[in-house]
Amino acid sequence: MSDVHEVRMTESSNMKVHKTPGLILDGTKLAWHQERIAAWLKGERIAPITIDMALTRACNYKCEYCYGVLQENPRSLLTREILFNFLDDAAEIGVKGISLVSDGESTLSPHFVDFIEKGHANGLSMAVGTNGYLLDEEKLERILPRLTYLRFNLSAAEASRYSEIHGVPESFFEVVCKNIANAVRIKRENKLDVTIGMQMVLKPEYADQILPVARLGRELQPDYLVIKHCSDDESGSLNVDYSRYKGLFDTLTEAEKLSTADYVVSVKWSKIGAEGKRTYAQCYGPPFILQMSGSGLVAPCGMLFGTHYSRYWIGNIAQTRFKELWDSDTYWAVMNEIASPAFDAHTMCGSLCLQHKVNEYLWELKQNGHQPLKAEGSPPMHINFI
Repeated sequence: MSDVHEVRMTESSNMKVHKTPGLILDGTKLAWHQERIAAWLKGERIAPITIDMALTRACNYKCEYCYGVLQENPRSLLTREILFNFLDDAAEIGVKGISLVSDGESTLSPHFVDFIEKGHANGLSMAVGTNGYLLDEEKLERILPRLTYLRFNLSAAEASRYSEIHGVPESFFEVVCKNIANAVRIKRENKLDVTIGMQMVLKPEYADQILPVARLGRELQPDYLVIKHCSDDESGSLNVDYSRYKGLFDTLTEAEKLSTADYVVSVKWSKIGAEGKRTYAQCYGPPFILQMSGSGLVAPCGMLFGTHYSRYWIGNIAQTRFKELWDSDTYWAVMNEIASPAFDAHTMCGSLCLQHKVNEYLWELKQNGHQPLKAEGSPPMHINFI
């Protein structure tokens, strides 16, 4: 797909500028939502631009790097009625995009396809991140016309290593590869606008799989492969040694050279090179990009899902309509607390979260009073997934 290319950021008069429309895989698209930023700066109660969520806490994989094992909280069953009410509320208050990623494998929900169709019908941009095992042709035919992007997560390109890293039988690898190939075929045959991607969550221990995964992507021909760091909590529960990423830079650069006109290999250099460290102290991002657990829990972000963070929980859509939670004093008290000096993002939550790039942007804006990123030209792809 020749019109899919990664937007690179360049320095210009102390300001980063996006000059070309395309696929931003290492950055934020917040600069193209100036009305929402202006309302936030005035202290208004803004609706999230993006909500990242799951339809269940369940998963059919046991990935070594899974942050979900650190996010356990009381589970509620998300019925079709609950989920459809949520989608109605999200559209009503002004949410723009819903991504099914978060802390569970949403394809396990019996409402997975219906949820995507309903969200699309409500005018919401819809997206999915998945291990891809259950995405047979029938499901792909229904969801692909209604998605902004579909991303397959895999951190190995050899069946034995895939089994070790993802905690599944080796046979799962071929099934997932077939499903990726089918998604690409269906997209091309029907000339769909959906972007199909692959994502490698990289722990330093997976260095042997960097080039094989990049070559696998070149064979299967999704629009892109993104290679990202592995998040860990503040206690280092997943044993991620961030200092070891530097030793992989040459291999990662070689992987990017496998890009073609129709296939982008993109390393999230800004996070891989950060060694798990933040430049900001408070968390401003969740009002713009909210996360919800597959249990129905509404919290500012995934790193605050675990029971030891219950003071930051806002409520559950299985018990209370989302628009009521969003408009509640509790919601905004929590948002204000994590944006205050009472919260220290350096020590009180895990490393380089989903909101990281948005937080960097807003921190620079609040602390130094200027836009750190200027939007020029046509908007980038996937604009509602900031």
